[in-house]
Amino acid sequence: MGLLDAILGRSKPVRPDLDQLFSLPSAAITVQAGAGFTPTGNGSVCFASVEGGAFDRLQQEVRDLLDADTGRGGTPVEYTKDAYGYTWLLVHHPADDTASLVNDLHAVNTLLQDAGFGPQLLCSLVGFRATSDHRALALVYLYKRGTFYPFAPLPDGTERRDNALELQIRALLADDLRIEADLARWFPVWGAPGLAGPRHRP
Repeated sequence: MGLLDAILGRSKPVRPDLDQLFSLPSAAITVQAGAGFTPTGNGSVCFASVEGGAFDRLQQEVRDLLDADTGRGGTPVEYTKDAYGYTWLLVHHPADDTASLVNDLHAVNTLLQDAGFGPQLLCSLVGFRATSDHRALALVYLYKRGTFYPFAPLPDGTERRDNALELQIRALLADDLRIEADLARWFPVWGAPGLAGPRHRP
């Protein structure tokens, strides 16, 4: 960081560190033991689509890569668009195989990044459910920050968050994940594929 940046309070952008995703399986164990939330086996990657054949071909390449195990009992990936026009790629794995889920999420991010579409990547998430009352929880990875934060919608159908639970999860995972320090960047991901359970809401 240069002197002018220091004086003006500017900082360099954090370089994306996709290997941070590999901390999620151990974090999942911590969340299960400390808060009673178990992985759902669902995860997703969110990115801003761009027009053009190159991006279309890349999306197909991602689908082909992740659908390769369909013949061996895997579930095909699903593409959806949200109300804001962002594309979500939803990946399914057995609930007890967070490591394979994370491998797929890492592969998607890496393919997009290596093809020059890193600026289009927004976030990735892994879904959890409370064993007691089926409340939803997600651990969200911010691509451009290289950090994580918990997102916990209240189960009452309103767009409100369980802030107390989010802060509890933050404290639990202080030694497992690089937690995003700026709470203003804990963006809500209402209805995100991978958050709602075995199948995402339409």
